[in-house]
Amino acid sequence: MGGTQTSSTQGIRSGKDGRGGVGNVLSGIAVAVGFVLFLGGFVWAALLYQPYTVPTDSMMPTVKPGDRVLAQRIDGGEVRRGDVVVFTDAMWSDSPMVKRVVGIGGDTVKCCGEGGRLTLNGKELDEPYLDRSRPVMLDGTAPGAGFPAGTPFEVTVPEGNLFLLGDKRSNSLDSRAHLQEAGQGTVARSTVRGRVDALAWPSVSMVGRPAAYADLPGGTSKPGPLRLQVAAIAAGAALVVLGAAYGPLVRVLGRGRRQEPAGVR
Repeated sequence: MGGTQTSSTQGIRSGKDGRGGVGNVLSGIAVAVGFVLFLGGFVWAALLYQPYTVPTDSMMPTVKPGDRVLAQRIDGGEVRRGDVVVFTDAMWSDSPMVKRVVGIGGDTVKCCGEGGRLTLNGKELDEPYLDRSRPVMLDGTAPGAGFPAGTPFEVTVPEGNLFLLGDKRSNSLDSRAHLQEAGQGTVARSTVRGRVDALAWPSVSMVGRPAAYADLPGGTSKPGPLRLQVAAIAAGAALVVLGAAYGPLVRVLGRGRRQEPAGVR
């Protein structure tokens, strides 16, 4: 038995169990690959996405006040109907704003159809993402900044422009507040700074593409590579942890073998 124990101990020390040999090489490779995936995922995400904090409730329930969102840096020409975008237009505000694209160049947006819904090119839109509640002040009255959900309007969007509305239609300062200005409340595609792909804090979820726009010319936009980037970061972290844990684990097992009582096989 003593010879067996001595042989086992020598095998551990010489690397026959993989430590210092093939196992050590594989653990080193796992750590190296893990670092590449982990750091590469972060760098990739930082290059493509920019975080924004939304201060108002105009995009509820899709985005709540104080939510941190991740917007993919895109060219305005990539915007499709239904996208939630971050844009900056001096006529609206000096700060970035978040709204949903309802119409693009050539579209006619009208409120409202026979069913009380927004119409796009003569067809009523099914918008399940809307918050249809009416804002109420502490004194029980509606705030002056909001718009009654059924306020009539009709706009033909100029080419190269976008018509934008908040999901909380009764309390959103959006294209409807600028109907009397040049472009009838629309903004140029060039003002777009990003397309919101996900909520990052305090909740974590992806922002979907509305089915109501999928059958229209151009369809809806494709999600960015955020899921792939998160997967790369998670896989990289796992490989680093597992690879780094290999050596200490083998040492612990080696000590356990050396301490086996006589007679145990």
